[in-house]
Amino acid sequence: MAIIETENLTYTYPGATNPSIRNVSIKIEKGEFVLITGPSGCGKTTLCRCFNGLIPHFYQGKLEGEVFVAGLKVDEHSIHELAKHVGLVFQNPENQLFALSVEKDVAFGLENLGVPRDEIRRRVDWAMKLTGIYHLKDRAPNELSGGQQQRVAIASVLAMKPEIIVLDEPTSFLDPLGAENIFKVIYELNRKFGITIILVEHRLDLTAKYADHIIIMDNGEILLDGETRSVLNSEKARLVGVGIPKATRLYQILKKDRVNLRSTIPLSSDEMAAMLEEVLKSK
Repeated sequence: MAIIETENLTYTYPGATNPSIRNVSIKIEKGEFVLITGPSGCGKTTLCRCFNGLIPHFYQGKLEGEVFVAGLKVDEHSIHELAKHVGLVFQNPENQLFALSVEKDVAFGLENLGVPRDEIRRRVDWAMKLTGIYHLKDRAPNELSGGQQQRVAIASVLAMKPEIIVLDEPTSFLDPLGAENIFKVIYELNRKFGITIILVEHRLDLTAKYADHIIIMDNGEILLDGETRSVLNSEKARLVGVGIPKATRLYQILKKDRVNLRSTIPLSSDEMAAMLEEVLKSK
């Protein structure tokens, strides 16, 4: 069952002459881990803003087509109603952290929804422990590292217990090791709690292995949409220049040279190493 569905979705920002997204029709199933990627400026962030109601309720502009989230027609429901179902983690965590302590930041959304105090206490502690920041609860967010701040931003969304979490390039300010740690937390949320994850990210070498479903955008339109391994193995994905994982590219080169590899397409260096080990053992 689709938890997010768009039909011929087109949106133009106020004062712009051309739409940022055009005729976008996609379905995202409940519990999926979806990766959205594509060249800079292709409309990824704009699409994500449609999922939580920032478009059209905050960014006015011109919206055509339809978008449904958790069964709700987005243009007919307010941002605070949609916030009960979908949480958005921004590219820069400093844009959504403003309280004097980590604990207060994580509790902010629940307090605004009028959740009972005891329930707020339980949810805040649960979210901080799950994201590994409980020991930082009394620290000021502006004193934390980029990776710690991103965990706080994720915890503040997680405490709301949304069905969907949308993350817009959440590790763009982190080194590869810090980014990998964040992606592991996100993946655990998806697998352990069945939360639908929508991740906007360029670094496919780090993220492709986690995704069930990938959407590649270009110039505001959906270029490719489907199962991650088959999409990334396509010639069309390579030509659009989205940074195919190195393991997948190596697989393509070896297959072209008629090396006898199994049919499962690798998305990470670990998968590629295991595949090559099989080849060596068979000789």
